[in-house]
Amino acid sequence: MTIMKKRIVFTAFASLLLWGCGNNHDMMYNPEYSPSYPKQVPTAENGETFKEIKENPFVEVASQPVSTFSVDVDRAAYSNIRRMIQQGSLPPKDAVRIEEMINYFDYDYPTPDAQTSAPLRMSYEQAPAPWNTEHQLLRIGLKTKPLDLSQAPPSHLVFLIDVSGSMIDYNKLPLLKSSLKLLLHNLKQQDKVSIVTYASGTKVALEPTSVKERAKIERVLDGLEAAGGTSGEKGIQLAYELAHKAFIRGGNNRIILATDGDFNIGISNANDLKTFIEKQREGGVYLSVLGFGMGNYRDDMAETLADSGNGNYAYIDNLTEAKKVLVNEFGGTLFTVAKDVKLQIEFNPKYVKQYKLLGYENRMLANEDFTNDKKDAGEVGAGHTVTAIYEIVPSDGKITSSLRYQDSKLNEIGKGNEVAFLKIRYKDPKEANAASKEVVEPLTFNLKQLPQASEDFRFAAAVAEFGLLLRDSQYKAQASYDQVIELAKNAFGRDEEGYRKEFVRLVESAKLMSQNK
Repeated sequence: MTIMKKRIVFTAFASLLLWGCGNNHDMMYNPEYSPSYPKQVPTAENGETFKEIKENPFVEVASQPVSTFSVDVDRAAYSNIRRMIQQGSLPPKDAVRIEEMINYFDYDYPTPDAQTSAPLRMSYEQAPAPWNTEHQLLRIGLKTKPLDLSQAPPSHLVFLIDVSGSMIDYNKLPLLKSSLKLLLHNLKQQDKVSIVTYASGTKVALEPTSVKERAKIERVLDGLEAAGGTSGEKGIQLAYELAHKAFIRGGNNRIILATDGDFNIGISNANDLKTFIEKQREGGVYLSVLGFGMGNYRDDMAETLADSGNGNYAYIDNLTEAKKVLVNEFGGTLFTVAKDVKLQIEFNPKYVKQYKLLGYENRMLANEDFTNDKKDAGEVGAGHTVTAIYEIVPSDGKITSSLRYQDSKLNEIGKGNEVAFLKIRYKDPKEANAASKEVVEPLTFNLKQLPQASEDFRFAAAVAEFGLLLRDSQYKAQASYDQVIELAKNAFGRDEEGYRKEFVRLVESAKLMSQNK
């Protein structure tokens, strides 16, 4: 199949997937290849496609005091944006998922106590918004327990690898092979690996094999070549078959799809695909996605597949990024410690007039979904940090009527100094039909001046401000590249891997490009 035909097939399939799965956000497409598809599916100039983001607005506390969303630990948007800027172009606004930019970086949040059964711990901080000093930021942070690799359960990983013709570029299949070899070095001898490939056909390149035979696994990887179209009709089904064939009860069973996203699975009905993947995850097999390449990259498809499969999604633009995802963050990438994690926050009108969640547009939930255990939400891996930032318009102190804070009968002594009330629900990933557990915590009003806020707070605020600039957000107020650079430079912290310093260089490059627009 030619590359042109391949794109026609995939674009049609991807459009059906995101529309048929009930996604509220329209998907980008290339009209050159699919002129008959609906106009609400926009176009990326370079052929890369992203889900449309409709930015969260400010919400009145008097009418809607409660905000609910699913956590997101994906970091793909940041590395993808970095690749674009380093190649000399600013990213399209729909490539900019602010929560993924913020969560790309690690933060020194408190770790859960060893004695507690809860796998996560919450912290928070409050200070003025750097881009609008009349507003405030409320930063909520979660940290999960780190993984003791010596105590980690055994794994069976199925590498589902795209070897179609579009993967021939140096930053696709060759980088993919090197990345998976890094992962192999982190696995234990009790772990198993299988390999499924898809192109014009689909095949099992490696039956479930012990990592003791790493040389054999690497020989199979080395022998993969890119050629042909992408008609692997049985690819994902075959990967799940292998996952179940060597399923480890009580272990870590996961498919790792490595692709440029130009991916036709061969299921013609999008709802059938969604149902199929969700059924598999209920059986204890998760699906994660590693994205590679550029030009025809399908970010929208990669994100959707990972979300449906209870997995995470990373974009690999170089071997250093592969090391970050597959070595440095090995536990968080491969071992889920809390699933269906939801956050719900109720704001106190004494302190908050309006609020706006920065990012998480694709993760918003109805308030009633918070206690609905059938509603899917995000997964958090071992040692992960998760950050959410609300921009707040301070209140004049006038209280109308509503829930915890707005009903005088419930406004007990001690609640008047709370800026908000946070609830977190999660499930134990080891229990198939587990009921959610709930953690609650009142957030006491404690507004610091920005220079006195922690380095983590100031750096996360700088990243959020950069995201507002890249999106050319209507809410960017007095945001500026110079302010982002100054704020980040004074909030490097330990930065052992140099990611925060790299961020400043990225902002400096974006500033120069914005001046030449």
